[in-house]
Amino acid sequence: MNETTTMQLPPDLERKYSELIGRYPVKRSALIPMMMYAQDHFGYLNDDVLKDIGTRLDLNFTQVTETLAYYSMLRRKPGGRYHIQVCTNISCMLRGGNELYEHVQKRLSLGNKEVSPTGTFSLEEVECIGACTGAPAMQVNYDFYEDLDPDKVDAIFEQLQEGKRPKPVPVISGALHERAPGEVPVVSRMFGVPNSTKIDVYLQYEGYQALEKALKQMAPEQIIDEMKKSNLRGRGGAGFPTGMKWSFVPKDTSKPKYILANADESEPGTSKDRPLMEMDPHQLIEGMVIAGRAIGSHQGYIYIRGEYRYILDIMDAAIAEAYAGNYLGKNIRGSGFDFELCTHTGAGAYECGEESALMESLEGKRGYPRIKPPFPAVVGLYGCPTVINNVETLSTVPAIIRGGGEWYAGLGTPKNGGTRLYSISGHINRPGIYELPLGFNLKRMIEEVAGGMKDGKKLKAVIPGGSSCPLLSADEIDVAMDYDSVAKIGSMLGSGGTVIIDEDTCMVDLARRIMHFYAHESCGWCIPCREGTAWLRKLLDRFHEGGGRSEDISLIDDLSKNMLGRTFCPLGDAAALPTISIVKKWRNEFEDHLRGKCAYKPAEVFAGAH
Repeated sequence: MNETTTMQLPPDLERKYSELIGRYPVKRSALIPMMMYAQDHFGYLNDDVLKDIGTRLDLNFTQVTETLAYYSMLRRKPGGRYHIQVCTNISCMLRGGNELYEHVQKRLSLGNKEVSPTGTFSLEEVECIGACTGAPAMQVNYDFYEDLDPDKVDAIFEQLQEGKRPKPVPVISGALHERAPGEVPVVSRMFGVPNSTKIDVYLQYEGYQALEKALKQMAPEQIIDEMKKSNLRGRGGAGFPTGMKWSFVPKDTSKPKYILANADESEPGTSKDRPLMEMDPHQLIEGMVIAGRAIGSHQGYIYIRGEYRYILDIMDAAIAEAYAGNYLGKNIRGSGFDFELCTHTGAGAYECGEESALMESLEGKRGYPRIKPPFPAVVGLYGCPTVINNVETLSTVPAIIRGGGEWYAGLGTPKNGGTRLYSISGHINRPGIYELPLGFNLKRMIEEVAGGMKDGKKLKAVIPGGSSCPLLSADEIDVAMDYDSVAKIGSMLGSGGTVIIDEDTCMVDLARRIMHFYAHESCGWCIPCREGTAWLRKLLDRFHEGGGRSEDISLIDDLSKNMLGRTFCPLGDAAALPTISIVKKWRNEFEDHLRGKCAYKPAEVFAGAH
């Protein structure tokens, strides 16, 4: 094949390529989605396929392959017909994920990243797949299976070997449940409603009424003012006031403006954006169009993590319905306002959850973070003004416009408006996704909402907002779960990924597993993060296996503190903060390891199994 011709592809893939190339003002943006769809069709990405994609996008082979190498889901070698991915990150680990992975290895006679001789199965131990409340979990290709045990896994493999597709679990375990005490359904109001993804059903539940109001009764400045009144703070982790972020976008500029939904939900412990898109996609669409109206943007993209492929199909179907109903497109509902929207798939990279890395990825490049300033509101996607909010934040916008900012603010506490979704996982009787007012007491959340500790065990620790947060000890849980209150006691509300940890957990092992995640996900661009996470992973592995030295405890602490504030993006801080808190609050467990003791899992700790 020469460099000026393209491969002859099946019609469906050819159509998909053409559609993807037409979505973006810069053709390179189609690179990662095109590689993902080509891999779905061919099973892997060989040189001919990659050269063909490069030709279509005016990229050379090196530009294509250096981008490919960054993303963990893209493969240069064939996998099995059924690619098995078992999560062993913290929420799954606490519910038996390691033991489940060992069972799968024995069942398939495969090690990590191996393919069976027949080509039927391939196996991979993976980081968080966004199924924390359904732990332990695994994926078969793009199908999710949750709340697993060895018997359930064996039944799945038996069906696969017979050529059948076991029924996946498309709805997150725990997302659908009887409303718990204290829940206030705002963004989750459609959870459990039959056919909730359909526009006809959404319209029956006040759907698109907020958009009609925003387009026909409110000026852009009024929308932003209402958002400020609501005290809505970003639900992705940083907690920055949403209305203020929108107000930073310059009003008089000749450049196009963009609205981006960050659906790259990858923080271990966090699994709430997935059900929002799965069960109420039109709410996100409506929120994005209103945001577009507020800042004068006419184009939006929803960046969805690669592991959520079936969500991509749900969102695409809802977008098509919205276009058909003129809630997207030209002259929306006769208002004179235009807004175009489409999805964009990632390909496996936690770093792309950081807003500037997400923009780099959407532009078809490696997801490296950008130096700030300038900030995205002024210089964002394609160098243009851009607003990036996560799915929960944008999904909250319609309710605020319908009910008013003051109403929404009144649901929470001062400076912490409204409700938020908490993904409660770990050693708890009722893991699940619960919508609670900001300021809800953490102790009540554990005991009343999530049903108390599993098997009657004592509480040891809580990760309040995803794996990047400093941990709270059992005597620190009488706290209001809002941004300011949690910050006052030295942690963060983060993404709302609340992980409950019982008395039988080895905190050295927990620190080790958290650091494995950050070392794996570090983009490698800056030295403190690249080297710091790698060294901390080695130190914690050695310590957990019984090879630690007394000076290592201070070394782990010092290495972590030396990473703080010295990296281009917050990933270095995300790795350091939980580690510092574990060393400080559970130093005695590190000291026990020096004496050859681990009171929790002695058979595993010093066997060198990990």
